[in-house]
Amino acid sequence: MKAVVFTLGCKVNQCESATLIQGLKQKGYDVSDELGYADVFIINTCAVTAEAEKKSRQAIARVRKFNPSAKVIITGCASEKSPKDFIEKENVFLVTGAKSKDKILDMLEDRGVFIEKNDEYYEEYLPAGTLKTRSYIKVQDGCNNFCSYCIVPYLRGRSRSRSPESIKKEIEFLKPTEAVITGINLSDYKFNGMKLGDLLRELKDYDMRIRLGSLEVGVIDDNLLSATKELKDFAPHFHLSLQSGSDKVLKEMNRKYTRDEYAYKVDLIRKYYPESAVTTDIIVGFSTENEKDFEDTLELVDRVCFSDIHCFAYSRREGTKAYSLSPLDEKIKKERLDVLLARKTSLRKKFIDANLGSEREVVIEETEKGFQTGYTDNYIRVYIPEGDNLSGKVKVTLLKEFEDGALAKPVD
Repeated sequence: MKAVVFTLGCKVNQCESATLIQGLKQKGYDVSDELGYADVFIINTCAVTAEAEKKSRQAIARVRKFNPSAKVIITGCASEKSPKDFIEKENVFLVTGAKSKDKILDMLEDRGVFIEKNDEYYEEYLPAGTLKTRSYIKVQDGCNNFCSYCIVPYLRGRSRSRSPESIKKEIEFLKPTEAVITGINLSDYKFNGMKLGDLLRELKDYDMRIRLGSLEVGVIDDNLLSATKELKDFAPHFHLSLQSGSDKVLKEMNRKYTRDEYAYKVDLIRKYYPESAVTTDIIVGFSTENEKDFEDTLELVDRVCFSDIHCFAYSRREGTKAYSLSPLDEKIKKERLDVLLARKTSLRKKFIDANLGSEREVVIEETEKGFQTGYTDNYIRVYIPEGDNLSGKVKVTLLKEFEDGALAKPVD
């Protein structure tokens, strides 16, 4: 029997899909994470934006082209939001929500809808198998922040964290070259008085590269940063969510920091890691954003000098506090997004250029179009011409800007 697990959305979704892959393998399935013929398709959906939800629905039509009679199972945030739509309009076999993915392996023969509302506990999954070099280790789920634009807390539930013992057991099972520690709100990791910095100290004896998932401003302090210094191999890449550079808009988004506080935390990161990558998410065109607010965002972007930016046009999500606000004209949102995308491209090039000629460690992930590819510790995608049979972690010299990263060669 052939199964495909197709994933949309965040790193947490990727981690949860990896768990499903491992479980399907144990049940004797031939499993892939790439679209192709299969007897069973599991689509792990996303609903963070209207476009992500649309793509989640479109994925059903895509998988049916490979096998119209296949069993299609839908899970994740989009199905948590609108479970009956998938059964009634899309005629899929099984729908589970964002909190029920661990149940799928026991429900492969159960037709219908299963949405679990209990978010009091942390689901202890099977260790996450992987079809890639990099392993995602999910340590936290849910969110208590309730940003005014965000639907995720209503779909994922309240914040809850995983025990260090369970996390270490998974790492020892996987023995990854690189582990990405991730969660829906990783910054809110709390287990019996332990916080994220304490968890990292629990991992300091493991011989692997450790990278952190998306972080919130409030978690960045000397305690966390000193904990990263105690790790054997820490990837100096901090994805620090911004969303807006306007204090007015940040307040209306229910983001609990100011632009100056954000800039201070980036300065603190660079005090510990001068060559670190600092990446971020920015939403343009929030309903109350005016031209000055957008200019404030651009000014802060230039001040911080990000190495990369994930840019999004604001998408109203029914059920959130900001949904009732009158949206901006789509033309205005597109114009501002285009400006920010141009700034992103310029800053990414500047960061890559600053690293040319340097030696960095890279974890080789895959081969494509005649190149072996992977990411440096400070998150530059590198392309190494095929020839040397490379695997795992290698040291490379960055030669020149190339496609969406840098051309590199192994260090002799």
